[in-house]
Amino acid sequence: MTVEGENATRTAETVHKELLDFLTERIQTTVEPDQDLFSSGMVSSMFAMQLVVHLEEAYDLAIVGGDLKLDNFRTVQTMTDLVMRLQGTAEAH
Repeated sequence: MTVEGENATRTAETVHKELLDFLTERIQTTVEPDQDLFSSGMVSSMFAMQLVVHLEEAYDLAIVGGDLKLDNFRTVQTMTDLVMRLQGTAEAH
């Protein structure tokens, strides 16, 4: 997949901040980067689909197959890692 424009220049730090902002706005509470969103009760498994849609639209990704596992959406850090990997710009964090 080719990533163009603004998405091509996003760093892991930028994605991380954007995801924290998105979650804070959606669930109206502060989220820690390594906090398990599901086991903490902050979000439901139904919210996982909203996360998939958000990531696909915000970062021009297709999340399919083995990437559609709940573990990829548990924390802001795992979502950041997923975005970076799918964009082919994985960075050590």
